Amino acid sequence: MSIKEFIGKFKSKILWSNLLAMALVIVGLAVGFKFAVDIYTHHGEAVTIPNLSHKTFDNADHILSELGLDMVVSDTGYIKTLPPGCILEQYPAPGERVKPGRTVFVTINATQTPTITLPDVIDNCSLREAMAKLTAMGFKLNPPQFVPGEKDWVYGILVNGRHVTYGDKIPVDAKLTIQAGNGMRDSNDDVDYVDPATGSTDDNSEDVDEFQEVPVPDEEDNSRQKDEPEQDPFTPVE
Repeated sequence: MSIKEFIGKFKSKILWSNLLAMALVIVGLAVGFKFAVDIYTHHGEAVTIPNLSHKTFDNADHILSELGLDMVVSDTGYIKTLPPGCILEQYPAPGERVKPGRTVFVTINATQTPTITLPDVIDNCSLREAMAKLTAMGFKLNPPQFVPGEKDWVYGILVNGRHVTYGDKIPVDAKLTIQAGNGMRDSNDDVDYVDPATGSTDDNSEDVDEFQEVPVPDEEDNSRQKDEPEQDPFTPVE
């Protein structure tokens, strides 16, 4: 094939029509794909997130459904003054604009009072350590109550006037009162004082002497006994 014949083929109407048809197909596919993506992703459409705070779960779900949004519970919290099941927090935040079909994650108020397990702090640590550990776990504390005993040593914990022990389930809204030693010995404890000089103990109790004192006879009694003659036990008495 000569160069003239090769160049002559580019002048063919059939070749250019085929190329034009291919270009139109490619452009059509690109435009169709763009429209399909926009429809699928709701391009240009936006929904404003409503404020769901303190609304009941059913009411919040109904509001979001009408806007084309879904709702999923992601966590639970607890506020004593609010009704169980109401919305405490939400994400995205109120006022944000999102596309239809977006999921809104909410935190709801627990239906029952949550509890926390009491750790092993009674008779096992100091007042400072117990307060730090209990506070970090979320417990609420009253001012400590001091009782006779080793200073700042934890001897007990009260909840509503009742003693609790390790492993008990304590409501999160309950306040704990730690009983710690005041550094003074109980008045009922007996303490024997030892005199460092004599080494003797000072005891208030009256001890009974096991030995009875025998009186020593006087000199007059001794002389009287010497002057008197000894009487024969076998001599008859007149």
